[in-house]
Amino acid sequence: MDMKVLKKIGIWAAVIVVAILAVVVYIRYYFVFGEGVKAGELNQVMYKGWVWKTYEGRIIQTGFRGSKTGSGIQSNEFEFSVTDKAVADSLMRCGGKMVELHYKEYRHPLPWRGMQNKVVDQILSVSAADNSTILPVTPE
Repeated sequence: MDMKVLKKIGIWAAVIVVAILAVVVYIRYYFVFGEGVKAGELNQVMYKGWVWKTYEGRIIQTGFRGSKTGSGIQSNEFEFSVTDKAVADSLMRCGGKMVELHYKEYRHPLPWRGMQNKVVDQILSVSAADNSTILPVTPE
């Protein structure tokens, strides 16, 4: 084989490798794997991070599930990231309220997008939390 053929084969091999790598990165980090709605009582929203500051939040959903360790039960928690500052600011004013959030699920998180692979992009509804099940604390 002469050098021109080897050079063409090397260029095509490099193009194919770069294309495959681009597809893998896209599917792993940018492809929206799923979308959905979660509802529950907003527990926290915070702005944190060492290098990339991101908005991270948690809602507590009604109901219980068995713990992973098999010892007892725990509440259902939905942890999420928020990329839109306006959505995050609105959520920060809704602590303790019942919220319904639309989210997108990615296969893996990116440091500048947030720590979670579920990213909230929209607030669908906010209402007062149902406090009828909270019992008053009586001093002894």
